[in-house]
Amino acid sequence: MRLNKRSYIEGYLASLVLAMGLSILPLPVFLKVVNPDWVLLVLIYWVLRMPEKVGVFNAWLVGLLVDVLTGRLFGIHALAYAIVCFFYLKIHKRLRQYPLPQQTLFVFCGLLFSQIMLYWIETLQGKVGISLIFWLPVLTSALFWPVINIGLRYFRISGHIN
Repeated sequence: MRLNKRSYIEGYLASLVLAMGLSILPLPVFLKVVNPDWVLLVLIYWVLRMPEKVGVFNAWLVGLLVDVLTGRLFGIHALAYAIVCFFYLKIHKRLRQYPLPQQTLFVFCGLLFSQIMLYWIETLQGKVGISLIFWLPVLTSALFWPVINIGLRYFRISGHIN
């Protein structure tokens, strides 16, 4: 039993560290604008698969780390991630039973809500001039959801993470 708990913590942290690394990876400008929200995708996966272990508080802490890593307003990602993960905690039993294309649609909605939250807070700050490019990470993140889902499922099953 103890081994499973350690495996869960190691697997969860390893996937988050990898996602954070992908988020801050130095990319060319044309790729940086379409860089998916890797961290939120990983959080959504773990909330759907292990809702009793990963919750709103974890999402809040991870969001604060993302804010520090990206240099954005402190708490902006924490708020968005916590609200999105709360939503997925409420519907995780139903959502896990849906086929992957329907899950992708629900994940798209959560990612869109997160981006709307970021947009709203940045407009409250007085930042104007956000263009359509601001919304591209939502689309690319939704397109990467099947890859994240299948990859983390393989990682979870092969690592005996329960």
